[in-house]
Amino acid sequence: MKKLIISLVVMIIALQMAMSQNTVGLLSYKPFSSYDGYNLIYPHNQPDIFLLDACGEIVHTWEGDDDLRPGNTAYLLEDGNILYTSRPSTFTNDAIWAGGGGQNITLKDWDNNILWDFSLNNENFRLHHDIAPIVRNGELTVLAIAWEKKTLEEVIAVGRDTTVLDREELWPDYILEIDPATDEIVWEWHTWDHLVQDFDATKPNFGVISENPNRIDINYDFDGSGNADWMHTNSIDYNLERSQILLSVPNFSEIWIIDHTTTTEQAASSTGGVGGRGGDLMYRWGNPSAYASGTADDQKLFYQHDAHFIDEHISPVDPQFNKIGVFNNRVGDDFSTINILNPQWDMYTWGYPFSNDNYLPTEFDLTRTHPVDSTLMHSTGLSSLQYLPNTNLLVCVGRFGYSYEMTQDGDIVWEYKTPLIAGLQATQGDELLINNNLTFRMDRYPVDYPAFDDKFLDPMGWIELEPDTELCQSILPTDDININYNLEIFPNPADQMIGVKWDESMYINIEIYDIIGRLKYQELNVNGGMKYIDTSRLIDGTYTLMVNGADSGRFIVKH
Repeated sequence: MKKLIISLVVMIIALQMAMSQNTVGLLSYKPFSSYDGYNLIYPHNQPDIFLLDACGEIVHTWEGDDDLRPGNTAYLLEDGNILYTSRPSTFTNDAIWAGGGGQNITLKDWDNNILWDFSLNNENFRLHHDIAPIVRNGELTVLAIAWEKKTLEEVIAVGRDTTVLDREELWPDYILEIDPATDEIVWEWHTWDHLVQDFDATKPNFGVISENPNRIDINYDFDGSGNADWMHTNSIDYNLERSQILLSVPNFSEIWIIDHTTTTEQAASSTGGVGGRGGDLMYRWGNPSAYASGTADDQKLFYQHDAHFIDEHISPVDPQFNKIGVFNNRVGDDFSTINILNPQWDMYTWGYPFSNDNYLPTEFDLTRTHPVDSTLMHSTGLSSLQYLPNTNLLVCVGRFGYSYEMTQDGDIVWEYKTPLIAGLQATQGDELLINNNLTFRMDRYPVDYPAFDDKFLDPMGWIELEPDTELCQSILPTDDININYNLEIFPNPADQMIGVKWDESMYINIEIYDIIGRLKYQELNVNGGMKYIDTSRLIDGTYTLMVNGADSGRFIVKH
């Protein structure tokens, strides 16, 4: 018996090693534990947007012009249209340029026809990083992030210490909302309208920083470089229920929330809107030292990406609904974390609790690293987190183009590595290095997402060259196997151990119930064609074996 068990273990290890040999594309997959859906990626250094199935095969592509590159995000809307950002591949002569730079916002239909295009990139303004679609009563508007150039004279006028400035200009961020139906900018919010400083008492915005947490310190500089790209806001999200905008501001290591119940005029002031604070910050979190109310020990966020309200595809009764998810990039020298926090919104005061000079909470609700090796989830920039409807977590480690899905228990149930090298197709077997396959985000859309209604979603091949066409087929059950697993249960009756054998080396779920229907044993995603189960603790009696939810036979335990 011991020799048989040892042989079984060796066989399983050998199979797992064989499955782990892929270097690009699909690396591993446990279909019974993974959340079913389609994955949207828009990798750097090339123009196309890909929709992939769980096996890593392309089911749809939106092709972009060869001279365009991501700028940096794409969103699939419920009506099947794709909304995305792009920029020219060449930017050497641009007046404003930094990492994440964009230029265009484009709306295409499912068949890649352009429905709308908006561009902003000139001497004074440039779109960058991210957008947020807002759909109200079927009408679309788009929130976008942009840099706006301020001259040395303008910078001095608001009390900036110009000894901490690497050039004679600064690029604070502003938010604009565009209506594709009219091409008009229908709302704006500017950081520049909400500044405070304690450097120059002759300026009207002079004040005590810690007493003005709803305003932004013009002299906060996270690394002392005086970079013109002062804030580098890298994500924007919108909460339709609350009419609030969430920003990720990595150079402050903070997330900010602003009120969108204001008019543009109110958003430029400190009054108006449902909350009565105009465009001043209604919430900020992650680094209290940015408003002189904490030390390094109080910092929770470290150059974070993809801050978003957890409200997409999620039921309102889910305990994580309307909390905030974030990829926390620079927590450690060799690892990042994913986090969920609860900002504790109070609808009655239309605000967020402020206690002991800080906004709540004091700690994250959830913190996770890579469950096998924390260094496998390390990215100094880019990256994303998605909380899935089945409570799994989908993570994209952007600098390595490595995405994985894990359960709340830390079981990795799906892995994929973007199969590109500098935008060109990688070959299965290539070992990719940092920044070879930059992937800003990965987003999974449920199989029943309205955009997929009546759409052709059959696999059309892989991104990578020389793909592994067998891996997924060896994992996924076929119709014949679903009907008949050719199971053997032995010995029967059993004493200390029972064996379960099936013909195919595929993943199955095994459950054992007693005679009155109580679950006595469960193991998910079992593969290898053989499993031995300890029955020494089961009392004498008759038991039912269930495989993938189907009654697969009875056996007797008799000690």
